[in-house]
Amino acid sequence: MSQLTVYSTESPDRPVLRTTEFPAIRKSLAKAGILLERWSANREVGDATDNDRILAAYQHEIDRLIAERGYQSYDVVSMHPQHPDKAAFRQKFLAEHTHAEDEVRFFVRGQGLFVIHHDDRVYAMLCEKDDLISVPAGTKHWFDMGPNPRFTAIRLFNNPEGWVAKFTGDDIARDFPLLDN
Repeated sequence: MSQLTVYSTESPDRPVLRTTEFPAIRKSLAKAGILLERWSANREVGDATDNDRILAAYQHEIDRLIAERGYQSYDVVSMHPQHPDKAAFRQKFLAEHTHAEDEVRFFVRGQGLFVIHHDDRVYAMLCEKDDLISVPAGTKHWFDMGPNPRFTAIRLFNNPEGWVAKFTGDDIARDFPLLDN
């Protein structure tokens, strides 16, 4: 189940909000400029569905976002517990960073924890199947896929070259809870 936990930057051990109520999650994230949506496939998407069929199942939603926000490219990415570089990828994404473009992810399967550092708050958004999150360009954040990652996500990009991170050098991410799967 999708869940939002909000902390004060000064108190990473005491949440000021924890909710699984989707309207409350959307409202809270909107205060930080974060878009959260739920998407539905227009056809069956099973565990063995290939990337082309995944994209076809959500093409209506992808096309809508492209028209609304001008994204230039998209793809499908997957991670699984047997991936040989899973630990290195996890460590890389755990460092606070920004992007010159929006970071947009739609979870087809599995889960991931997006953590947004906005003003004096930290928003830990556990995204699961059917969740789309859009973190605006320039927003400080990090991502945790957990020690045994299992997800498939559609990514949308403003930049045709894809995901390019600018790390802040701030070690704030080490103070907040990680995804433990």
